Amino acid sequence: MRYVSTRGRSDALDFEGVLLRGLAPDGGLYVPESLPTFSPEQLREMAKLSYAELALEVTWPFVDGFMPKAEYAALLTETYAEFNHPAVAPLKQLDSNLWLLEQFHGPTLAFKDFALQLLGRLLNLALARKGERGVVLGATSGDTGSAAIEGCRHGNQLDVFILHPHERVSDVQRRQMTTVLDPSVFNIAVQGDFDDCQAAVKASFNDQSFLNGKRLIAVNSINWARVMAQIVYFFYSGLRLGAPDKAISFAVPSANFGHMFAGHLASQMGLPVEQFIVATNHNDALDRSIKGGVLARQALSPSLSPSMDIVVSSNFERLLYALSGGDSAMIDDLMKTFAETGHAQIPAAIMQAAERWTSGAVDDAETVATIKRWHAQSGEILDPHTAIGVRVAEDHVGTTPMICMATAHPAKFAEAVVAAGLTPSALPSSMADLMDRQERYQVLANDVAAIQAYVAANI
Repeated sequence: MRYVSTRGRSDALDFEGVLLRGLAPDGGLYVPESLPTFSPEQLREMAKLSYAELALEVTWPFVDGFMPKAEYAALLTETYAEFNHPAVAPLKQLDSNLWLLEQFHGPTLAFKDFALQLLGRLLNLALARKGERGVVLGATSGDTGSAAIEGCRHGNQLDVFILHPHERVSDVQRRQMTTVLDPSVFNIAVQGDFDDCQAAVKASFNDQSFLNGKRLIAVNSINWARVMAQIVYFFYSGLRLGAPDKAISFAVPSANFGHMFAGHLASQMGLPVEQFIVATNHNDALDRSIKGGVLARQALSPSLSPSMDIVVSSNFERLLYALSGGDSAMIDDLMKTFAETGHAQIPAAIMQAAERWTSGAVDDAETVATIKRWHAQSGEILDPHTAIGVRVAEDHVGTTPMICMATAHPAKFAEAVVAAGLTPSALPSSMADLMDRQERYQVLANDVAAIQAYVAANI
């Protein structure tokens, strides 16, 4: 399998290449040149598999050539043994045709664990082979950071630097990162928002001279391996609700769009999908793009769903590339215009190709009301991100089973739960003392040079 940049001005790479590089030198994102596909007969057989077994079948074509298949199978078994539910990603029925896919049974209680527990192991393996030590630099709006730290702790090949927006993540999210006192883990609280953190990471990948030859590695969903791992749970949940013999719809709380793009890939690989529903909070860049056909940058406003407080969704570029039929020249021009002006019109042909896609935006008041209402109806406590997904999904439920991604454990977002008049969920016993643990992090100005100097000084 070879991987090309969405902007078409970088050389194609193999799996190890995209794993260790992340962002393409031309500023684009890597995607596979072609996709494996599965027949209905193959999918019916795959429905019998455990999560780890299914992950092997779905992702092996992307990894083939990087490591022996038996070793990769063992790595997947080890990865998903870290989850505290035997199904790994259990389905829970919320209403007659509305289901939750619980994605919070991993080590850090959020969907990011599915990809980052695997990514950390793959990175350590690749670097150990080369006899190298790598520098992980990532940005988080809340959940990616702790999942990346936890995933990268499985080996000795990585120094980990995670940027989060200062005082703009929940207390639990922050402490899941800052109470990890390993000498190779560094948390940086940037005096800005998530998009400032993400911009600093991208700038650092574009000019790595501050590292003096060290290898910089991406753990954000700009890294292809993150998206690859997320394809699996679309197949896993869809197969359990009747695919391939019936179509499935998905509602996904969305921000940086890697989650949602993985669903698109699953559909291209053979999973029958009727609708993709993108749910955002009041930072509604994706909703405006899908409904209005524009990329338009607006000021970010903090919310009760901080993991979705993003106004530039990196992985949306991958979807635009896919829906354009791989027109890298057009994508390159479009993204240059957006970078220079903060506004770009999506071509009409791409919008026509996106006919299965719809979206909705939910503000804090409606998020709280949704948490309160569904608790009264079902006894279920939804985290605010999941509540946004459920609220938008409600407007589109039909005869097709609708799966809403329950992206995080509600204990991580007590503020929203309390605002709904409910008692916050307790943290699992393994985290019962989280609020009492010692923290360690560095507050830095929103300045790329200052961030890079800190990283260089602490490798």
